[in-house]
Amino acid sequence: MPATRAAPRRRQTVIVGGGFAGLWAVRALARADADITLVDRANHHLFQPLLYQVATAGLSAPAIAAPLRHILRRQRNVRVLLAEVADIDLDARRVVLADGAGLDYDDLLVASGAAHAYFGRDDWAPHAPGLKTLDDALEMRRRVLLAFERAEAAASADERAAELHFAVVGGGPTGVELAGTLAEIARHTLRDEFRRIDPRLARVRLIEAGPVLLASFPPALQARTRAQLERLGVEVVTGQPVESIDARGYRLGEAFVPCRTVLWAAGVAASPLGRRLAAGRAADLLDRAGRVRVAPDLSLPGHPEVFVAGDLASLAQADGRPVPGVAPAAKQMGAHAARNMQARAAGRPTAPFRYRDFGNLATIGRMAAVVDLRGLRLSGLPAWWFWLAAHVFFLIGFRNRLMVLIEWAWAYWTYARGARIVLGGTAVRAAAQPPPVPQAPEVPRSPQPPPRP
Repeated sequence: MPATRAAPRRRQTVIVGGGFAGLWAVRALARADADITLVDRANHHLFQPLLYQVATAGLSAPAIAAPLRHILRRQRNVRVLLAEVADIDLDARRVVLADGAGLDYDDLLVASGAAHAYFGRDDWAPHAPGLKTLDDALEMRRRVLLAFERAEAAASADERAAELHFAVVGGGPTGVELAGTLAEIARHTLRDEFRRIDPRLARVRLIEAGPVLLASFPPALQARTRAQLERLGVEVVTGQPVESIDARGYRLGEAFVPCRTVLWAAGVAASPLGRRLAAGRAADLLDRAGRVRVAPDLSLPGHPEVFVAGDLASLAQADGRPVPGVAPAAKQMGAHAARNMQARAAGRPTAPFRYRDFGNLATIGRMAAVVDLRGLRLSGLPAWWFWLAAHVFFLIGFRNRLMVLIEWAWAYWTYARGARIVLGGTAVRAAAQPPPVPQAPEVPRSPQPPPRP
């Protein structure tokens, strides 16, 4: 009887992170002769560019997220593992999970994204939530909606003013989008729903430490962004950083401003896994934000079997500027890392990564946006329609696209926001017991409400 021949061992590929970089890498490996394990702490892929819409009650969480298992259900060479990575043993080629289990790999892609950065002031985090996950968005939405509820129940004018002040720190796309949408909620969505307060008197302030908003955009679009925000009623402050943030408010220059809702959109830091990859290695492997300086082919220097992509990777383009931490870059990096994995497995040389910049988009509010698309620069209504079409097109899944289109169409005609549900048993207690209002320097008066259209 002839001896049976053992089946050849398949390559083991581990991908950490189910965001844009990780998911696009998995998809690019659909026909690879490898067993792929996708590890993520969440069971879903999140379309982060629309996360602010969940935070401001414009969309529900399922509209911008989809279960990873459902997305990959037809790709037979991949399994999804809900777990947290605690460490990476580069010498042993092993990913160590938080529960002590391990995953051996032949190829590894680390695309674990980024977290909030408070520039050394982590004590600000409880008082100024950032926006990176669905949990962040739901907490932000909760704080915004409860601020209006507390203002309705406030016993004094000072307390009411503090509740109706919303400060957004950071003038990038997320900060601009949050500030513009908060102004629309106060001026339109809530204007007839309260009896003791006029929500249109809410003060929305956007604070940017740098000299301009949207620093990556051309100067002409920066100016239009500021003008469109101010037209919505947003107070824009540039060139002045926030000095401190606590439960009572924030300090800007010498003045302390009572404010119950401060939202953070100012800085990001790379995932802690970057430090794990750099442990015991060259001191300059990480940049100032904690991102890993990768080789031109996106591999980890000294470990060609390990690749880093997305917000965790630091790589300069041909013109010296870093590859931006945006969704299109993460998708391109993930797919490129997957192709280089296959090249290594076949004994071929890997290729350097070249980022294709298709432009920048940012929405400001209803019928207001800015677009910089390879020399095509738009603002106002045309830019807004372009922004809508692009985001619906890139959403994952027909159901999500349909849900978003319906919600946006309804909001366009009615100004209504259907996801304004405050969850949690402590909602009443949180609304009824605001923190004490401190004695503070004089605060500029809230703007008068605009006339109704």
